Amino acid sequence: MSELQVIHRFEPGEIENGPVLLLLHGTGGNENDLIEIGHAIAPGVALLSPRGPVLENGMPRFFRRFAEGVFDVEDIKVRAGELAEFIQEAAIQYNFDANNVWALGYSNGANIAAALLLLHPETLAGAVLLRAMVPLVPEKTPDLQGARVLLCEGTHDPLIPAENAEELAALLRRAGAEVDLIWQAGGHGLTANDFAAARDFLSG
Repeated sequence: MSELQVIHRFEPGEIENGPVLLLLHGTGGNENDLIEIGHAIAPGVALLSPRGPVLENGMPRFFRRFAEGVFDVEDIKVRAGELAEFIQEAAIQYNFDANNVWALGYSNGANIAAALLLLHPETLAGAVLLRAMVPLVPEKTPDLQGARVLLCEGTHDPLIPAENAEELAALLRRAGAEVDLIWQAGGHGLTANDFAAARDFLSG
């Protein structure tokens, strides 16, 4: 752990004043899980990868839940605020542009990234949300004009109903984000097509 009070990894980029990719793992993952994927889909880009601060049966997560798909909304609000603060502090420590941070999140990590967009819209320039669902409905519609979001969902995902994914896309679009929703032929696990779509999106 560094002087930042969040367990994380930071991999400097090769692009001067370039973007930073915020890597957000799924339940049971850690700060190492998405590093190789980050390098593969965004070559040369700096990577910031925090570990989820909540433990569920010993497995790191980014926020608490009451049951599968039943989230602790109040905890989401707190954890999203803490994550937004961490990004700002990391930008100072590692000397990167806090206005050029993009998220790549999987499952629970995608859900906290969606919460960041909805609750702290100034935090992210855009996001790749892999197997995301609606984390919460904000009291006030955020201003996401200029933000770009890619949603990659599975057609046979047992954890995320299709209508929930569609609702998240609609929620982000109402806030002004440019949203691409792609359906992959698969379940909750990721496929090569997800990584290809993410690479194309981030290079576009």
